[in-house]
Amino acid sequence: MNLTVEEKDMLEGKEGEGVQKAMEILVALGEIYGARDMIPITSSQVSGVSYKNLGDAGLEFLQDWAAKGARVRVPTTLNPAGVDIEKWKELGISKEFAEKQIELMAAYAAMGVAASCTCTPYMIGSAPKYGEHVAWSESSAVCHANSILGARTNREGGPSALAAAIAGRTPNYGLHLDANRKATLVVEVECEMKDYADYGALGYIVGKKAGNKVPYFIFKKNKKIKTDCFKTLGATMAAAGSVALYHVHGVTPEAKKQNMVMSYAEKIAVRDLKEGYAALDSGTDDIDYVAIGCPHASLDELAEIAGLLKGKKVSATLWITTARKIKQAAGLLVEEIENSGAHVVSDTCMIVAPIEELGFKSMATNAGKAAFYAPSHCGLKVRYGPLEKCVNAAITGRWA
Repeated sequence: MNLTVEEKDMLEGKEGEGVQKAMEILVALGEIYGARDMIPITSSQVSGVSYKNLGDAGLEFLQDWAAKGARVRVPTTLNPAGVDIEKWKELGISKEFAEKQIELMAAYAAMGVAASCTCTPYMIGSAPKYGEHVAWSESSAVCHANSILGARTNREGGPSALAAAIAGRTPNYGLHLDANRKATLVVEVECEMKDYADYGALGYIVGKKAGNKVPYFIFKKNKKIKTDCFKTLGATMAAAGSVALYHVHGVTPEAKKQNMVMSYAEKIAVRDLKEGYAALDSGTDDIDYVAIGCPHASLDELAEIAGLLKGKKVSATLWITTARKIKQAAGLLVEEIENSGAHVVSDTCMIVAPIEELGFKSMATNAGKAAFYAPSHCGLKVRYGPLEKCVNAAITGRWA
């Protein structure tokens, strides 16, 4: 790789052992993927935060890196942790798990990482501008940054995103390059999309067909689509496949500016969503847990949920996960939701929390990503469907 004088100094340890370790990771990654040089970044988003996923080995790795003097040099946020830092006791999380999670957070804090703990950093003031290069690692956030915002990032691993934050740069390959951002799969959506869950089902179908291709969507029957729908679409494609960038005809910034379809792109048509719904729904009619907010819920979603719960009480456990800043901005909406017995939960999500400790057996959700991962990551059976049906399941304890 062609390194600048400053980058060579970092690699040789002239800025300390912590920075040297970061550059070693980045140079190795660049050489694997054939990067010619490094490119400066404006922000980083780091996954690998939950103690459930990292364990003691991950905790020791981070503590060691921090002890070597590693400090981030660009604004850096964290993916969801394993617990809500403020209300883990109320949610039934064990003290042992919570204490380990807090140690992990302290290791990140020692390196200057903001304890935001959200998969939607773009909703809390950390949205990169069009064309900016960043190093993000949470798959749904990567998809949103590349597609909806027009920023540029590869799908980083947790260590490489942290290394990029410490060095302030990342190898210049993959989706940082113009040549790799054009669509290689055209998707004509011929059915009408009516609910967030529809976009999750679509994301499953296309993710499975696309793999790591770049889809280009043409929605035949939907002229206006909410950002939250794109959030769900991208998250499920990234989970079911490994999609890190997509375009929507006439909507996403790069698709507005130029022709983003390769001449050899494959074309498919989606006429209904049955395949997606069938694949994401594997549960029973008895529901003891309902999870909404994967990716984290927006203010608009919280308002919709508050309306559905108004004057009612839940019989199943209901978590609505969101960024702490969104929860704080929601004000009375949170009070209205929690008057029903539901929990508005920050810092974590249903997939990386130690759900196994809580004894749940069957979950209902409108989140395609959560429905995809919950059986394997949490041992839960899943019923998947529209938001209104999920809220009703929380109230009645039944999927009907």
